[in-house]
Amino acid sequence: MESYVAGAGVDAFAAARNTFNYLLGQLVDPSTLDLPHDLLEELLAEQGRELMRLLLQAHLDLRAEREQRAAERLRGIGAAVSGPDGVARRRLEVGHHRLLATVFGTVTVTRCAWRARGTTNRYPADAALSLPAGRHSHGLARLAAVEAVRGSFDDAQDAITARCGNVVGKRQLLQLVRAAAVDIDAFNACLMPVPRTAEEVLVISTDGKGIVMRPEALRPATAKAAARAGHTFRTRLAAGEKSARKRMATLGAVYDTVPAPRRPHDVIAVPGGRRGHRPPRPGPVARRKWLCGSVIAEPDQVISQVFDHAEARDPTHARTWIVLIDGAQHQLDLIRAEAARRKVTIHIVIDFIHVLEKIWACAWDLHKPADPATEDWVATCALALLAGHTGQVVAALDAQAAALAPHRRRQIDTAIRYLTGHAAFLRYDQALAAGWPIATGVIEGAVRHIVADRLDIGGARWGLAGAEAVLKLRTVVANGDFPSYWRFHLHREHHRVHHTHDQAECYLTA
Repeated sequence: MESYVAGAGVDAFAAARNTFNYLLGQLVDPSTLDLPHDLLEELLAEQGRELMRLLLQAHLDLRAEREQRAAERLRGIGAAVSGPDGVARRRLEVGHHRLLATVFGTVTVTRCAWRARGTTNRYPADAALSLPAGRHSHGLARLAAVEAVRGSFDDAQDAITARCGNVVGKRQLLQLVRAAAVDIDAFNACLMPVPRTAEEVLVISTDGKGIVMRPEALRPATAKAAARAGHTFRTRLAAGEKSARKRMATLGAVYDTVPAPRRPHDVIAVPGGRRGHRPPRPGPVARRKWLCGSVIAEPDQVISQVFDHAEARDPTHARTWIVLIDGAQHQLDLIRAEAARRKVTIHIVIDFIHVLEKIWACAWDLHKPADPATEDWVATCALALLAGHTGQVVAALDAQAAALAPHRRRQIDTAIRYLTGHAAFLRYDQALAAGWPIATGVIEGAVRHIVADRLDIGGARWGLAGAEAVLKLRTVVANGDFPSYWRFHLHREHHRVHHTHDQAECYLTA
């Protein structure tokens, strides 16, 4: 086995060894023996990082020396190096340098260049080390992606600087995050979910959330609305006015669940509250949740991606497909069109919590504030809806509101139109008997966690590429797929940068 000094008479690891010995000397120094543990941690963290940087630098220098000897032997026998362009490069130059910012600090990579007139240099060591196209290492890019999707870019930069030193600026950090997300769509398309039994229900759910964008990142219609908006007040919006600063992000969710049959009073307590010791039956539990989303793509594209993943879980359409939404008409139209295109039977269920909010809105038209009877009235209506008596609820609302002035029954009229227009999707009696979920808690929670907790932080205004990258990376992290995705991304990045020809398909399991 060849020595690490490579026979050159120079110890490549001398600087690292000296730093290690100096650190040992500090640890046994009498003045250090009196230090509290927090100062010891700071000492080891700072000097330990420098030690790691020197070890990495020494290893790179060792490889550079070995590459130079091998390249000179090849030149001695008249060999050449060819690139993807097929041009033979026979001229060898040694000592070409490039900087590489890593999680330990910045190091210098020395390598050999094979040259030919009229074409670019070829650096075999770059491919052997799988170096990135830019200055920052893949380890630093991964750390940037992890920190940036967790909090603000300023916080991410501070966290990286505290751990790695001053190795990346804020603009460079944003570029790394954008580059880290480029393969997410391809990764999702390659996922091969584990097959499930036909007894398990397959659930699809979609929703949207507005993100405050910079003016140039708004959709054309929103940008026009912002341009012609004339606000009543200078310092705030008046009632009914919109700022026209948001672009809608669409999220989709797919999950499996085992049917859990229930009855109406398992969901809503009867008027007066529950009595006795019989607990309500538990509802179905979401398993193997998978999320996707986009702020660039239109809602129909995200819905198509959701159906792609659902079909990967059930390619023969043997399972029961449930679609849970909040009742927005454009979502309904897009979902039914996608299901018809794929010839899959879906059962659409409108979120019961969304319907319940409309019943509460009606209650304030019929009852005085803080009236104790309000809650029992809402419970009665809700139990009737859960029992499948939508028509009776509509008739009762209309009868109770008959004596109200037109301006007092606006919420009731709105609820009546909603319940009547969506009656086909309010068959909660059938859904409960079959054990299906009837609430959109999964997608609502995803919207809150994926979008609101990061992209809706106070004062944030997003560019299109940055918002898209953070949104998609957060979905991958939430799915628990980030380690697998990063391996997939580095595989594709290597081929993009170094143009190798041994490209193999990647098969992933989730």
